[in-house]
This record gives sequence, C-alpha cells and structure tokens, in this order.
Amino acid sequence: MSNKQLETPLFSKLIEHTQKKPFPFHIPGHKQGNGVDPEFHQFIGKNAFLIDLINIAPLDNLHNPKQAIKQALELAAEAFHADHTFFSVQGTSCAIHSMILSVCSPGDKIIVPRNIHQSVLSALILADVVPIFIQPEIDEKLFIAHNVTPEQVKKAIKAHPDSKALFMIHPTYYGVASQLEEIVEIAHQHEIPVLVDEAHGVLQSFHEGLPISAMEAGADMAATSVHKLGGSLTQSSILNMKKERINPRHVQMVMNMLTTTSTSYLLIASLDTQRRYLALHGHRLIDQTLRLAAKARAQINQIPGLLCPENELLSHHSVYEIDRTKLIIHLGQLNISGYEAETWLRENHQIEVELSDLYNILCLITIGDTEETIQQLIAALQDLSANFGQRKAKKSKRIHFPHLPELIMPPREAFYHKKISSIPLEESINCVCAEMITFYPPGIPILLPGERISQSHLDYIQESLAANLPVQGTMDSTLQYIRVIH
Repeated sequence: MSNKQLETPLFSKLIEHTQKKPFPFHIPGHKQGNGVDPEFHQFIGKNAFLIDLINIAPLDNLHNPKQAIKQALELAAEAFHADHTFFSVQGTSCAIHSMILSVCSPGDKIIVPRNIHQSVLSALILADVVPIFIQPEIDEKLFIAHNVTPEQVKKAIKAHPDSKALFMIHPTYYGVASQLEEIVEIAHQHEIPVLVDEAHGVLQSFHEGLPISAMEAGADMAATSVHKLGGSLTQSSILNMKKERINPRHVQMVMNMLTTTSTSYLLIASLDTQRRYLALHGHRLIDQTLRLAAKARAQINQIPGLLCPENELLSHHSVYEIDRTKLIIHLGQLNISGYEAETWLRENHQIEVELSDLYNILCLITIGDTEETIQQLIAALQDLSANFGQRKAKKSKRIHFPHLPELIMPPREAFYHKKISSIPLEESINCVCAEMITFYPPGIPILLPGERISQSHLDYIQESLAANLPVQGTMDSTLQYIRVIH
C-alpha cells in the first residue's frame, strides 16, 4: 500500500467545506440540521447534519467524479487490489445489479449458483437474462448450503459454452469459500467473465488468514459490502473490477442509471475513511478478530449440546477455506430450534444473532468485538444449554432438497406475464411459477418465476410448512395460494 492510504480526499474536503460556514440555499432542506426534529438532532449530533450534503461543485459528483471522489475511488482501488472501484450508496444490491447489467444483454445466459441473494433474481429480471443454475452442495449435518465446485462449473460451461458470465458467491452467508482461483481460471479459458457476490468478504483483502479476495483470485468484478463486516455505515458498499474484459466507462454508465442522484455524502465519506482504517490497521484488527473468534469457537465447543464447526467444514470436499470470523452454532443436541434460540437469547441476554434457521444460529465476530463481548456471548450460550439441554428432544425431520426445476421461460417474461393468477397450492402441479419461493433453511430458492412446478417441489413446500420454516418471496405468506401463469 502507498503512503497515500493515509489520505481521505472526500472526508477532508467535507470538513474543509463545513469550516467555511457556508449559507446553504440548496437541498437538503434541514439546512445543516436547523430544520430537524430537536430530539433526533440531539441524539445524532450536529456534525452528521453538517456533512449531509448534496452534489455541489466543491464536493465533486459521484456520477461524474473528477476531484475528491475520484481520488477516493483510486485509493479504494489500490486498497482492494482492483483496477477500478465504484462507490455504492444503495448497498451491495445495487452493485450486483450493475455487474449483471454491465456484462449481459437481453436473452444472454448467465451461470449462477442456486443459493443466490434476492438481489440477483432482481438483476436477472431487470437484465432479461436466462439463468443456468448450479445446485450448491447441502451439508447434511448442518443443513446449510455450501458452494459450487470447479467440477460443477466445468460441467455447466460445457453444457452452455455460449454463457456470457459466471456468477459466484464468495464466501457464502455462512462463511464457506469456493475454490475461486481455480474456478476463475476455468471460466477465463472460455473467455467468460466472472462476477462475484463478495458481500460478506470485505476483510479478505487485508489478511492472509481469510479466504482470498475476489480481485486477488482474478475475478472480473466483485460487489463488496464494506458496511457488513468492514465498519462503514449501513448501505455503503463498493464495486471492484478488473479492466481486461470489461470497460469501466460502461460500468460507470450502468451505475449512473441505477444510482440515486441524491447521493449521501455521509455514506461516501464513511467508505473513504473506513478504507483508510482498513488499509492502515486492517491486518492488526483482523488478527485480533481471528483470535477472538478462535477463542469463542473453542469455548462454544465445550458447552454441552453445541457444535461450532471448523474442521468439519474444511473436510467438506468443495471447501478449501472458511471465514473463521463467522460462528455457525449448531443446536442439534438441544431441545430448541435456531429460531427459538434467537428469540430466547434476545429476551434473556440481549444477544442479537446475525441469523437463525431450524438447526443453527450464526454469530459474527468483527473488528468491533472485544474480550467482553465474547464473554457475554459465551455466558448466554452456556445458559441456553443449561435451560434446553436437559431434555431429550424429538429430532426434527431432515427435509431433502428437491431437484432443480425446469425453466420454461426467462424470469423477466414470467414476472411480467399478462396471464398470472393465484390458485390453491395443491392444484399447481405442472404450472409455471410466477413468483419466488424460498424457505430458511437453507435459503435456496425452491422455485423462481418461469420454472415448472413438480410434485417434488410441492412435497418439499408442504414439509417445510409443516416444520414452520419461514417463507420469503411470495404474495401469500401462508402459501395456501401460489401465483402461476396460465
């Protein structure tokens, strides 16, 4: 890293601007906080409102950066090993949309893992592309989705050599990394660009103890949530790219189409300053985070009825590395589900977990954690075990994930189809689905718009509903009715 990583071009420019004490006759209408509700103003503090500004000449423009923002983007690109970096003030979802819309044209094929985030489905609809799905491997013990393998990618490319892009998740929500370097090499041998959902991998650029970052693995584009694990404000993310296969000016044009013209300078300044913090201190901070996570994992594995896997994940043949800052806590031996445990921990110990499913809870150890926060978690889990580990629980039935459905029409065509109606779920066999159906766990879409509904899908849906698994994506949250195309 260069000495320039000490600089924060945009944040410094914002401070300089406020010190001039300008009289604003432009938006935002709160006018440096003077028009804000007093209670909210007192809680937030005045400085946040002083730099909550809009696109005015002294501050540069995110849609056409030439000065401070341009310098901040160049420093971010260096820090994240990219040729170009773009700031997203609309989260990683906007960056994912931009990746797919930058590479794919209507009617193109794109290879994607089945355990995609809902923002990917939105991008498939917006771009009017045809998804070629790869089913990720399901961990039969933890009942979570892992990642796709190089062999699966080879098979998909061989079957669809005309694919315009390969989309990867690295790492998954649960911290499971793919063999990304090998997968990128396979795709590039066929001149297929690799797009990466790196929402949960921002720290990978700053420490060798974590899975390799998408840019260092040779990927062409990566959407990275700085806010999720890197410490910036919520909704602030970046889009990193290499320029060999993709034109950065085209990407900028796509970003401009999707990004609000009222860009938040609070969010951009947060990205600018947190990039500096990670570039200068990230390795030391991540060292500490990994030590805390290892300590927590060891202590959790001493608690009766709990399993916090590490070697169990590494032994899985599709996994070459995991993000050890993510603690998957398996509750298989306790008389409580993951959902119930999440609520119990909140109500009894003020512990908020990242997510829960039927068998697990997920806790994130970040650069903001300390010995004290770890001990709060351990004490709460010990109490959980003491309260729910004494009785022998009836084991939940393991639900087997169905086969990939047949894609009858592209998701966009199905989404906008003029002949959509809601019918009873049990009458939908052989119909074409017009909505997304996803259960947690394992968080993989069962059906997407444009896919044919089979008996195996109905069986899975009924079993999941009987197990009280929450469903997402449907108009009818009870799933008594399903939207189909006639």
